[in-house]
Amino acid sequence: MLKGLIFDLDGVLTDSAKFHLAAWNNLAQELGINLTSAQLDSLRGISRMDSLNLILHYGNQEDKYTSEQKDKFAEQKNEKFLQQVQTMTPQDILPGIFELLRDAQDAGLKMCIASASKNAPKILNKLGIADQFDDIVDPATLHRGKPDPEIYVKAQELLGLATDEVISFEDAAAGVEAIKAAGQFAVGIGNRQLLKQADYIVTTTKELKLDEIMAVFAKGPEESR
Repeated sequence: MLKGLIFDLDGVLTDSAKFHLAAWNNLAQELGINLTSAQLDSLRGISRMDSLNLILHYGNQEDKYTSEQKDKFAEQKNEKFLQQVQTMTPQDILPGIFELLRDAQDAGLKMCIASASKNAPKILNKLGIADQFDDIVDPATLHRGKPDPEIYVKAQELLGLATDEVISFEDAAAGVEAIKAAGQFAVGIGNRQLLKQADYIVTTTKELKLDEIMAVFAKGPEESR
């Protein structure tokens, strides 16, 4: 029986992902690394340091910088991102999400945020929806990033629920992989081919309807594919 929903943040509840990618692309260019669209897109849903290391890998610069320099680069990127966060308002909630959260509350479902972003609390406050969630996974408590299932296992534990009692939402392939590795039902938002591991897929958040998702969830993951 469904009792809870778990959400990634960037690209699911709001399009703050575009701010992350713009900040990373800016940093990459400063380091003399020109990222392709596919390489930039691969940064979605993974942690700050994992993103930086991937960028350095793309530029064949993995061993060029010390840990201290990498920390400075990551902080530099985050400062640029936070400048954009300050401009966010409830108008930046993606289409269909307000209705989805409302329906979930009406259904008495618990809700948790499972985002690799350390800025999740700030973003939720700017969007005006922080009070709708029962908990937020603190990325600082995690040892492994997506696609490792740790963050979704942690979110489930925070809600006090079992794997067959939750539905998790993601827009990134690494995130969907993490959800499935945690044994949970995955809703993918975006490219169907990239998110083919998900149990239920929509192209945009506007298509998210809680009653339709619950109907597929009730059939079980194998039947829903």
